[in-house]
Amino acid sequence: MRRLTNMVQAKTVVGWCVLCVVVMTTWSQETLALEPQVGGESLQAQDVERHLANIRQLTVGGKNAEAYFSFDGDRLIFQSTKDPVSQTLQDCHQMYVMDLKGENIYRVSTGYGGTTCGYFFPGGRRVLFSSTHMTGFQCPPKPQRGARYRWVLDDYDIFSVKIDGRDLQRLTSSRGYDAEATISPNGRTMVFTSVRDGDIDLYTMNIDGSGVKRLTKEVGYEGGAFFSPDSKRIVYRAQHPKTPEELKAYKGLLAQNLIEPGNLELFVMNADGSEKRQVTFNGASNFAPYFYVDGRQIIFSSNVSDPPDGKSRPAFQLHLINDDGTGMEQITFKGHFNSFPMFSPDGKLLVWVSDRNTTTRDEFNVFLADWVP
Repeated sequence: MRRLTNMVQAKTVVGWCVLCVVVMTTWSQETLALEPQVGGESLQAQDVERHLANIRQLTVGGKNAEAYFSFDGDRLIFQSTKDPVSQTLQDCHQMYVMDLKGENIYRVSTGYGGTTCGYFFPGGRRVLFSSTHMTGFQCPPKPQRGARYRWVLDDYDIFSVKIDGRDLQRLTSSRGYDAEATISPNGRTMVFTSVRDGDIDLYTMNIDGSGVKRLTKEVGYEGGAFFSPDSKRIVYRAQHPKTPEELKAYKGLLAQNLIEPGNLELFVMNADGSEKRQVTFNGASNFAPYFYVDGRQIIFSSNVSDPPDGKSRPAFQLHLINDDGTGMEQITFKGHFNSFPMFSPDGKLLVWVSDRNTTTRDEFNVFLADWVP
């Protein structure tokens, strides 16, 4: 680790979570169907995206994903395949920080392997991310494409690093997938997804990597978790096999470090893993949930408004729902992929990733808007 850290520090500091990135990559292989434009906005979006004002695009080109606010709300950490200095596209994501104008971009990850799931620590002096660089400096191999997309559970570990890219610290060392980590607003606890006990479950640990506790024990995938603003609850996505055939297929893929996420529902539980409660029951792919600042509403991405028809990839749009499962409302209507939503700490801004405004495949950019309640 010391040798790697020295190599990382010697490199110049330049100035997706995994499931969602797979959705982006798989979907983008289909032809983009662009909407009629008037002054840069679709006719439909002008009328119905009433919660979004002053929309601005912060990145241009490449696959950009999972942009999340710092706890003071003045910076974003995000993953990208586009190097901001050379302006060249890389084979896999690295982790970057930028301001809310999309400027002053620099890399905070090692530059090796693949990275995902970046997040700020409270105070803004450190960030975390998951990376595969301990098992190889090259990008992880991509899964073979089939009728259904498959997500590979690569050997990610969670790392912490200073905001300038120095002092890399490894927080997990279990074999297999440790990723999708986020931190509670009170700064005490981290929630993450791991396969350390033979299934794909949610865990918490202290921010120094100690005190690991398993939160979920249901058979199936649980992940993509975020804390509520008061740090007392956790929202997450899950896929639980419902039939013996589904269970057999799930376990067969898991033995190969693979998963085929399709039907994902949203759940809420207490931060200690108690009182689990399902929020959505629509049978769609619902993911990337995040609490609004009042802790009573959840924004998320879903294809519920454009279910698969077996002929083309469905569109994913942002939706808002009460935490009791009532009052669902569609938020975005432009583009065919909108995901990774996050509210600023004061609830005045929304950041998300979208393919809107693109004319090429495989491009996803970070957008910022004023939130209109």
